[in-house]
Amino acid sequence: MGNKLQKMNDPNGNTIVFVNDIIFKGKRNVNWHDVEEYVKQYIGLFYEVAETKDIIYIDKDFPDEFANSNDSRNLRGTAAKAKANTSQVVPELIISGTHKRYKENLNAKHNIDAKYGWYRYDTRVAIPVFCENGEVERYNIFHLEILIRHDEDGKLYLYDLVNIKKETSNPPKQ
Repeated sequence: MGNKLQKMNDPNGNTIVFVNDIIFKGKRNVNWHDVEEYVKQYIGLFYEVAETKDIIYIDKDFPDEFANSNDSRNLRGTAAKAKANTSQVVPELIISGTHKRYKENLNAKHNIDAKYGWYRYDTRVAIPVFCENGEVERYNIFHLEILIRHDEDGKLYLYDLVNIKKETSNPPKQ
């Protein structure tokens, strides 16, 4: 949790959470085992979504789902690296979540852990792109969805960060 919190609003007032370092590097593949180990630090913590005041808990199923979900396995290149590095700012992404929406649970395997369905929030993250001299050249902005399960115990639990997509707008420079 060593990432210095840095957020800014775009011209439309939407929050962008900045990742200040790339800790999961690699030209080809992300080491998802290392990512899974990294996000275990959040187990047992909880955060409040600023827009809705919902309390989101992080349980022991999050690290495995984050690193090994179908969504993660299907990511390649920049999107995979971006998802892996969002692991540094999970609390800030939860806090910055917007546009909450609900979907009923339709999968029998989640009849208990998502008994009351699923919620999604939108969020955005800026991932640095470095020049050859090690300075930040620019940031790529990504939109992603925070996937929350509504458990049988009535609590909301972070399940995964999904549908990460690079935005094509002009990225901010620093």
